[in-house]
Amino acid sequence: MKAIGLLVNVQKLATTPEVARVAREAVALLEGRGVAVLINRDSAARLGYEGRGVDEAELVSGSEALVVFGGDGTILRAARAAAPRGIPILGVNLGGFGFLAEVQDLHVEEALRRMLAGEYRLDERMMLRAEVLRGGQVVREFLALNDIVVTKSGYARLLRVRIDVGGEHLATHLADGLIVATPTGSTAYSLSAGGPIVHPAVEGIILTPICAHTLSARAVVVSASDVITVRVVPGGASPPHVLTVDGQEGYPLQSEDEVRVRRAPDRTRLVRLEGRGFYSLLRAKLARGEP
Repeated sequence: MKAIGLLVNVQKLATTPEVARVAREAVALLEGRGVAVLINRDSAARLGYEGRGVDEAELVSGSEALVVFGGDGTILRAARAAAPRGIPILGVNLGGFGFLAEVQDLHVEEALRRMLAGEYRLDERMMLRAEVLRGGQVVREFLALNDIVVTKSGYARLLRVRIDVGGEHLATHLADGLIVATPTGSTAYSLSAGGPIVHPAVEGIILTPICAHTLSARAVVVSASDVITVRVVPGGASPPHVLTVDGQEGYPLQSEDEVRVRRAPDRTRLVRLEGRGFYSLLRAKLARGEP
């Protein structure tokens, strides 16, 4: 690799001094091996690289791989930018759960040496593409690794959410909203709303109602080839409703809008160095069963 981008969560730099030291050591190691290093602008000055920072679009376009210092939220942000270019991501966990990160406890130098030596595999994750249709025309498109959510915005009233799968009516729920999740996102918001845990290698899409006002409402796993249409219909709360992407981007919806969700052509590529399986990670993170 000739160029690697470092995306460092600036809030972690402010609260955890150890992060700055490890990030600077990563820069020194990479440059010592002749690798050009790009650093996100927000963090470059804090790391002592004044004037060397670039915006995130340039960080992605100029890199062959990204090393992301942060929690799963930072990795999700990086994934949406990197996936269309097929750029792999090595996640360094500085957050809580850390389902997506490969490197724990700031053990970065050995991980970088192995990555540069090609001693890794790529874990490819399915993503979702969402289109907002207004008057039959697409007005916005979004890419998500975890989930697309249609929910109310600031009112203590329920929405009436109609769900169609492949052009066939599946259900209409009176609920706080609906989560459309990937298998990767099954351990995120969908899990909190009662959805199933799905292995990330499974090609499926999870539809999870949020606080539905009926005992019969259940999460449903549909084929990854299905197209899901979500629409808020009259009879529930009035607008505004909102679409959220990976819990990070928001877009206000109008009363006649439809949200169309399908499997994206892009895939997130995560660098994996260890042989640790999904179920051992799940057991460790969610304290399921014996250690």
